[in-house]
Amino acid sequence: MFAIIGILVVFGAVIGGFLMEKGQLGVLIQPAELLIIAGASIGTLLVANPLHILKGILGGVLGVIKGKGLSKQEYLNTLKMMYQFLNKVRKEGLLSVENDVEKPEVSSIFKNYPAFLADHHARDFVCDTLRMAITGGVEPFDMDQMMELDMEVHHQGAAQPVAALSTTADALPGLGIVAAVLGVVITMGALGGPPEEIGHKVAAALVGTFLGILLCYGVAGPLSSNMAKAADEHNSYLHVLRVLLLSFLKGSAPMIAVEMGRRAIPAHVRPSFDAMEKHCKDQGKVAETPAAA
Repeated sequence: MFAIIGILVVFGAVIGGFLMEKGQLGVLIQPAELLIIAGASIGTLLVANPLHILKGILGGVLGVIKGKGLSKQEYLNTLKMMYQFLNKVRKEGLLSVENDVEKPEVSSIFKNYPAFLADHHARDFVCDTLRMAITGGVEPFDMDQMMELDMEVHHQGAAQPVAALSTTADALPGLGIVAAVLGVVITMGALGGPPEEIGHKVAAALVGTFLGILLCYGVAGPLSSNMAKAADEHNSYLHVLRVLLLSFLKGSAPMIAVEMGRRAIPAHVRPSFDAMEKHCKDQGKVAETPAAA
């Protein structure tokens, strides 16, 4: 939502200032220039990137527009989910959660957290780690190395669409110049005609440069920057899960492991210890009823 508001502010300020200087808004409406710039930029994306990166760009832009980030409540839900899960492991053993790990979508624990299940990276990160713990024979240090490697690979994959969109943003001013040069070529062919016609064609050529710069610094560049921040935010979320799981694998009690995870949460969305403890223990009481039955 904030991304849409920001883009509207950018265009509103630019167009508003233009109108305040008695500019004619119709001069800025140049479909041919926009077609050249937008079409060429999309073409460069298609030439430079494989399909999975193009899908990543589309998904990243949609995510920025939706403006859905990780809130304090979502971190609380994750902490109490892991508390519930680790509590079951401590009471019944690792083998008791084998089905939960193999089929998380039908797990009596995970199915109560649709946001976690929808995040397939985080879901696989947790389930694959626990699957190795159930198999046995892997030291906590080696488990930590595997989790770190998983996070690194995921972060590199998330950075590729960001880099691709940023490269396209950097190319937009150049594509605007291409549109402007084509406009100048057309203007040269109209020399000797009415001055009004020549002036209109020169204005259209300059609009190409204007659009290229505006789309670069006002739309594509900020979108890629926001996507990079979202990737870093998700990497921080995986780091919280990594710290929590490693603490438990080293022998910490569920509440201690969850507290270790809470300490790794970024400060602006970190819940207090009291809020976390109340949330986790309330969830634990609810979860014990079906287990007892």
